[in-house]
Amino acid sequence: MEGAGVMGFVLGLSGAVAFIRLGKLTKALKAKGTLDQDDKEE
Repeated sequence: MEGAGVMGFVLGLSGAVAFIRLGKLTKALKAKGTLDQDDKEE
């Protein structure tokens, strides 16, 4: 059962990292003008 806890922790951590990277990508695309400034956050 300990392995499941470790696996959950790793998957949760990787999900948080992916969410942060998605935010940075959105910000970079808006700065370049590729993504409209008024696009709504989903």
